[in-house]
Amino acid sequence: MSASNLVAEAVWKDVELTRSVTDDQLSILHFLFGKNFERATRIVDKRGVKRISGEPSGRSIFQVMGESQRKEEYLCFAENFCGCYSFFYDIVNKGEQLCCKHQLAARLAASLGACVEVKVSDEELALLLSKL
Repeated sequence: MSASNLVAEAVWKDVELTRSVTDDQLSILHFLFGKNFERATRIVDKRGVKRISGEPSGRSIFQVMGESQRKEEYLCFAENFCGCYSFFYDIVNKGEQLCCKHQLAARLAASLGACVEVKVSDEELALLLSKL
């Protein structure tokens, strides 16, 4: 794991514990993620992050709205994967970013308790995941 990832993980753990973000943490997150962090905060402010949880398993995935007028929504695992174009282009192919704005929005919303919680059956969750 890179030094940037380690720093980001430490900040996320602090945010999760306190359910708030200090000015110092904001500065660090902005330094690490730049414009993607700003975009992620706009998504969270618009309540654009859903945590879809299957029952009875409790497994979950995030559905995060895009910023464009086309009203896309992307399925993602906050720490590992997003179905958006940027994830594959900037992160997987080029390695230029640590994560995309949708992953950041999911992580931020989860850390702050700001997700819209949606409960579905495990079968419905499996169908959603099959579209990835």
